[in-house]
Amino acid sequence: MSTLSITILQTNLFWEDKGANLDLLTKKIGSIEAYTEVIVLPEMFSTGFSMQPEKFAENMDGPTVDWMRRMAVEKKAIITGSLIIKEEEKYYNRLIWMLPNGTLGYYDKRHLFAFAGEDQYYSAGNKRLIASVKGWKINLQICYDLRFPVWARQQGEEYDVLLYVANWPEKRNHAWKTLLTARAIENQCISIGVNRVGLDGNNIAHSGDSLIVGPLGEVLYHCAYEEDVFTITLQKEELTNARTQFPFWKDADFFHIQ
Repeated sequence: MSTLSITILQTNLFWEDKGANLDLLTKKIGSIEAYTEVIVLPEMFSTGFSMQPEKFAENMDGPTVDWMRRMAVEKKAIITGSLIIKEEEKYYNRLIWMLPNGTLGYYDKRHLFAFAGEDQYYSAGNKRLIASVKGWKINLQICYDLRFPVWARQQGEEYDVLLYVANWPEKRNHAWKTLLTARAIENQCISIGVNRVGLDGNNIAHSGDSLIVGPLGEVLYHCAYEEDVFTITLQKEELTNARTQFPFWKDADFFHIQ
């Protein structure tokens, strides 16, 4: 059965300073010594959770996407995280899935965080992206999407890993940890949440609390308040055994998302 090595970067971010963030992340990615196949960055990793897309948006040929491509080639690993993208006069909180060969896929955040005004500045996506790596299927989502279980719900065995990149605030970290655990259990998958730490430009604190949870709700990794670079090797056999021993997915309700 196959394995998949994933590295998560829980880091502080420089507020709305692309150059400083890319320099920081270049060093952190370069410091990874463990074998890894996927490197995960937080939501809006180049700016923090900014509501000024008109100042910081790039197109898909912009410098940050180009940086992701170079990092993927250098590390011979997939690089993923979200950034601000402008396309056809609209702004998106877009997760890029950059392959080592320079090709990419992307997912536009569906659930925009109206509480912070994200829906006033960004356009919502309407398609899921389930990436495939070495026989593993990974459902890619962003932060606030975590609160909406229907958008993540398995129908059969569509995916193996449910991955969220985030700028989730400390004051709601209990919901973050609880929902990541719930998504793993209800979808019989491995759920991974990669969050930032530190204060942002709006003086909002982030505790990180990046989390990896197994299909039965077991915590495989958790880190709060500190910056961390962590690599885990997932075992497909362990996931398959859990699904075989407890085939709850067979009794799930089937539905169609509009």
